[in-house]
Amino acid sequence: MRNSSRSTVDPFIVMDVMEAARKAEEGGRRIIHMEVGQPGTGAPKGAMEALEKSLKTDALGYTVSLGLPALRRRIAQLYGDWYGVDLNPERVVVTPGSSGGFLLAFTALFDSGDRVGIGAPGYPSYRQILRALGLVPVDLPTALENRLQPVPADFDGMDLAGLLVASPANPSGTMLDRAAMGALIDAAQGQGASFISDEIYHGLEYEAKAVTALELTDECYVINSFSKYFSMTGWRVGWMVVPEDQVRVVERIAQNMFICAPHASQVAALAAMECEEELQANLKVYKTNRKLMLEGLPKAGFTRIAPPDGAFYVYADVSDLTDDSRAFAAEILVKAGVAVTPGLDFDPERGSGTLRFSYARATADIEEGLARLAQFMATRASAD
Repeated sequence: MRNSSRSTVDPFIVMDVMEAARKAEEGGRRIIHMEVGQPGTGAPKGAMEALEKSLKTDALGYTVSLGLPALRRRIAQLYGDWYGVDLNPERVVVTPGSSGGFLLAFTALFDSGDRVGIGAPGYPSYRQILRALGLVPVDLPTALENRLQPVPADFDGMDLAGLLVASPANPSGTMLDRAAMGALIDAAQGQGASFISDEIYHGLEYEAKAVTALELTDECYVINSFSKYFSMTGWRVGWMVVPEDQVRVVERIAQNMFICAPHASQVAALAAMECEEELQANLKVYKTNRKLMLEGLPKAGFTRIAPPDGAFYVYADVSDLTDDSRAFAAEILVKAGVAVTPGLDFDPERGSGTLRFSYARATADIEEGLARLAQFMATRASAD
């Protein structure tokens, strides 16, 4: 059967690593998971209790496409609580995960053939979703001196229809401060490019609060999710904030693409926003894990790392150890029983010399994973 040219997208390599790890576990091995960007905790208890109650009293059918009004209002309140931004709830769109948000944003803003700038290294599915929609992803190779974040000079004169940034970023965990975010917004808007801010790791910060693009402009799309800070990856519920004149545009597309985000997930998400004590306890675990990683990875032999500001990743330059990160990650899985992600997922040009380590799991797992990595690297060094 014939396939479209749009279907020719690269695999999401981390999912392949997950499958290899699953097969190893199926064979009886204990694998330490440092590959996937998924909290080791489940949805907050309050979310589960709210859903259990709702299942007994509500049919949980379709909601309106923009999402439950109560959830939209609560999300708008979060922007006041976290950033001091007075946000009109009418601008909030509840989506089937952040992935649904990207589909809606790219469809609403761009025509086939439009060029959209994305920082490299960056979340690989940006590139593949853009391609699947007939758009042209333009990788902007970022520099270490800019903490692997794009700067205006990276896309000057590139004739972009849009610019997508992420802060905290995946895979680096680095953040844009207010000045850096503002410079990117001004440069993009100065070129007539739409500005999209991926903020799904907000709430997972360690030294300074992340800046939302909404502090600086209303002329942007902001995409967020309940997957990371709220620990609800499998529930597939997220949100967007769009300018007021874009709400109906996005609503029409959402009605046809998705109808709505899952009703059950929206009920749980609303309750999860009131579970601050549990969520902050999760964050304390990530803080502990981050400290362990920043101490343990260099001791193991992964010395070229930059401390992350947020999220739960460490991105390491391993070009002194390999020129094939995919093969290196496979070797680590087989010999150490630790699953890590090859950098090729995030940077097709330079990712052959990088790895991403996730520290989203339980602290005991992180400790064991670091011990295994140290033993693996010592054995590898002695064999050279």
